Parts: sequence; structure tokens; C-alpha cells
Amino acid sequence: MTAPTTPANSGAWALILASLLWGTTGTAASFMPESVSPLAIGAATMTVGGALLFAVSARASLSALKHAAARRWILIGAIGVFVYPLAFYLSMNLAGVAIGNVVSLGTGPVFAALLEWLIERRKLSRLWLVCTSFAVGGVLLLTVGGHGGDAAAGTTLLPGVLLGLLAGLAYALYTYASSRAIRTGQPARAVMGGMFGSGAVLLLPVLVVLGGPLLQSSQSIGIAAYLALGPMFLAYLLFGIGMRTLRSSTATTITLLEPFVATLLAVIIVGERLEPLGWAGLGLILVSVTVLATARQPRGRALES
Repeated sequence: MTAPTTPANSGAWALILASLLWGTTGTAASFMPESVSPLAIGAATMTVGGALLFAVSARASLSALKHAAARRWILIGAIGVFVYPLAFYLSMNLAGVAIGNVVSLGTGPVFAALLEWLIERRKLSRLWLVCTSFAVGGVLLLTVGGHGGDAAAGTTLLPGVLLGLLAGLAYALYTYASSRAIRTGQPARAVMGGMFGSGAVLLLPVLVVLGGPLLQSSQSIGIAAYLALGPMFLAYLLFGIGMRTLRSSTATTITLLEPFVATLLAVIIVGERLEPLGWAGLGLILVSVTVLATARQPRGRALES
């Protein structure tokens, strides 16, 4: 007899499915025609997906936006929602799917801890400092040896890594801001709808200016629709389900599946090739962030030594 599914198990499976969807973004985007700008892809994905997230909880989202304390954090998070897709897709375009994903998603928890330190004055633990140092070393290895002797790729690697770091900061910003908005008593779905809906409004001018080539072929329309409906809309609905039942440390660990999936797809399907230094850099980042995410924190003293 199959054991009944507990709420925690349901939340874990929801996050696993969300991570698998997120892991397909770079591979899907790599099949876009060359005439489509990565900025247009990012703007289309987040604008359509954000509008849908707002639409499914419009009344609650408007109520959250009217709440003064919540509105402050929702609008701060909307800045991260605006920056993230532009930096993320441009990073993958310049540095490659594997490197862009690992740098963008792998550095998110590092930046999240920095935001907590800067805003809430939470002390950074020795473990955080050690893991962050190794993660930075991994980024340096990626920059030096990510594409080996490929000179053409090498010229765009450093800008791609830097944009990945910007994407990681933006991801941490809207994740942290959403948690602060939820702490004001607003429902999670209302906060997510208000934040991503506001970000969609900010991204709309980018989509209007650069999005024309997306409509030039059925292939580009299909890929854009998949990115907006799958890795954006559906994945964030699943993410919300997971966050109802799981602790943040558990959720962070599960979502580290995303860069693993992205790297595997980049190598197997896209045909990307990393040199030994590049693989070493990827490994350092993933191991460092995994250790940091799974470390037990004393109650009430998160991030303290």
C-alpha cells in the first residue's frame, strides 16, 4: 500500500517540479532565432508570466499594494523582478547556458545573506565567509577557464559572469523583499502577484521596443510562450505551494537542482563544452552554496556564528 502524501512531501515535490522547469530556460532560449535579443526574451518571459501571476490573484494583490508596509517591499522587489530576467538571459547569451545559470542562481543565497546583514544587521557566520570565499574562487575559475581556448567565447565570458552576478543580486533582492512583505501579514500569493505584476509593468517598455522579432516566426512565439507559461507562471505557482509547507533552508536546498539540470541540458542538448578549470569552478560554486544552504542554524540566530 502506498503511504499517504504529507503536506511537506507535497511541498517538496512542488519545488522539485519548479526547479526542473527553471532548469530548462537556457536550453529553450538557445533555440531562439539569432534576430531575437536576449533582452526581449527576458522581458517577454517576465512580462507575460508576471501579468498572469497578478491576474490569478488580482483582488488580493491590489489589497497588498494598498497596504503601506507591504507596498514598500513589493515595489522594492519589483526592481529585482525588472533587473533579473534582463541580466539572466543576457548572461546566458554571453557566457553560455551552464555558466550563466550557475552564477546567477548559485550566488543568490550569498547575496540574500548580505542583504540580511545590511538591512537586519544579522551577523555573517564563519561558515558563510568560508563558503562565500570558495564560491568567489569558483567564479574566478569560471572566468579564467570557462571556455578554454575559444577566444571568441572568451571575450564575452567576463561580461557574462558579471551579468550573472547582477542577476544573482536581483534574484536575492526580490526573494528577500517578498519574505519581508509576507511578514506584514499579506498572503504569499498576493505578494507574489503584486510584485511580479509591478515588475511586468516596468518591463513592458523593453518588450515593446525589442520584442518585434519574437513575432516573426511560429518557433519564436512557441518558445516565448513556453518560457512565460512554464518556467515563469507555473513554476512560481509551484514555488508558492512549496513555501507554504517547507522551511526556507529546505526550499533553498531543493531549488539548487536548477543549476544542475541547466548544466546537464547545456552539455547534452546545446553541446556546450567546459574546460577542466570551468568544471572546477562550477563544482566549487555548487558545493559551497549547498553546504551553506544545508547548514543548521541556531533558532533565532540565523547566520550568526
